[in-house]
Amino acid sequence: MKHTGGALLILLVLAAGCARTAKTTQGIAFKDDAAFLEKHTRVVFLTSPSGLARVALNPDLQGRVMTSTSGGPDGPSFGWINRELLASGANNPHMNAFGGEDRFWLGPEGGQYALFFKAGSEFNLENWFTPPPINEGEFEIFDRDRYAVHFRKAMRLVNYSGTVFDLEVDRIIKLLDRKDVGVLGVEVPEGAAMVAFQSDNRLTNAGTEPWVKETGLLSVWILGMFNPSPETTVVVPFKPGAESELGPVVNDAYFGKVPADRLKVDDGVLFFKGDGAFRSKIGISPQRAKPVLGSYDAGSGVLTIVLFTGPGDRTDYVNSMWEIQDKPYGGDAANSYNDGPASPGAKPLGPFYELESSSPAAALAPGETLGHIHTTMHFQGPESVLDRIARQALGVGLERIKQAFAR
Repeated sequence: MKHTGGALLILLVLAAGCARTAKTTQGIAFKDDAAFLEKHTRVVFLTSPSGLARVALNPDLQGRVMTSTSGGPDGPSFGWINRELLASGANNPHMNAFGGEDRFWLGPEGGQYALFFKAGSEFNLENWFTPPPINEGEFEIFDRDRYAVHFRKAMRLVNYSGTVFDLEVDRIIKLLDRKDVGVLGVEVPEGAAMVAFQSDNRLTNAGTEPWVKETGLLSVWILGMFNPSPETTVVVPFKPGAESELGPVVNDAYFGKVPADRLKVDDGVLFFKGDGAFRSKIGISPQRAKPVLGSYDAGSGVLTIVLFTGPGDRTDYVNSMWEIQDKPYGGDAANSYNDGPASPGAKPLGPFYELESSSPAAALAPGETLGHIHTTMHFQGPESVLDRIARQALGVGLERIKQAFAR
């Protein structure tokens, strides 16, 4: 079965329900999501000196960033949260789709080195289980200060081929200011409200044997779930060049080919609908990926930029396809998923859309560490101001983004 996830959420747990409908994904205040989270979970808040930029983290939900805002308590809440599932207190061993703007997963999902399937099982939804250490339970707070939290988790995992991995995960979430963002190459003009946070994710081989390709490797996989709207367009810059040298521009075969009115391949950039109305997914190979992707919601005027540790000259990325693979290290470096009904008349899981990044495969000797940094930024302000940020970070202006599906 040629299925793959990260997109995850797909058919599974439809019974978990949709926390917000398409009519209510916009306009939810941060204080309302914060109050809900505090009622049902343990929350840690990071707040800027002005009180406007705020980030809500959850140690009990695997150290994920649940949501953020650039406008203080009354500002918009940017993360998608599955309220129904959280309020139920239920644990779904297939996947706890709690939501959140930055959650930690590990790849690969499928294949002969899969982490989500037991040895010998068929690659189908019934046999698909998120590894418990990244699906349930807390990530310990190892250290914290006013603007950062350091989570740590020791894990033992066994892949489809029977390889045992003892590992330690360190995950540092930091609230960034304008100076930090400027160092990353994104200058923030006056007039733009901003919240930015970074997850620094480190994977250490805590065992006694090296991790080698022949028995399977792991990768860091970070996924952010955001509120969709009919006017949200995902923007993915890519390296242009001949397919004979760099391979296909985009992998859009995850759930069947994405229709042309939902995916546009332009000059050096992809446009993909993030409306939460049609289940689909795209992937960008390490040969094509640039270390950035983003989205623009023209309705609410929110520009989202995600920066991540790029491939550099690495091309060995784990493959998550649900099949025994010819190229187990021919996977994607970045992905975007758009939620929607799995079948006509069915409820979507969210709806939401995702921006995802992955690290190269981690071939680590005992004690060695691989790091992967994933930075999320949201901007609001006059279009003329946001246009400058979009051109700088994504290489395209807002008008081109807004017109991507109007042509």
